Amino acid sequence: VQLQASGGGLVQPGGSLRLSCVASENIVDLSEVGWYRQAPGKQREVVALISNGASAKYADAVLGRFTMSRDNAKNRLYLQMNRLEPEDTAVYYCMAARVSGRARLDYWGKGTQVTVSS
Repeated sequence: VQLQASGGGLVQPGGSLRLSCVASENIVDLSEVGWYRQAPGKQREVVALISNGASAKYADAVLGRFTMSRDNAKNRLYLQMNRLEPEDTAVYYCMAARVSGRARLDYWGKGTQVTVSS
């Protein structure tokens, strides 16, 4: 599965951005899809995940501000980010996984930079 994220940029604190990720395959067939981010000097962390078609789950730091959605017909994932804070500055990655029994394959797209600064 190839993933390509876009939509990052520079935004002022309190602003909004919408990230988009297009997959090369039918995302309905994927066990897990989500968004991660990695800030400078920090480990990559989960932002939002959808597993096995369930509702999205969010990291505490973004709960109530970020919303993940998907368009199965277009094989796209979205991350609507509102009330952005400087702490949200990071490279954002979309992720997809196939899980079969105990086997798991993760796929990552190239990240898109989000910078929140005045």
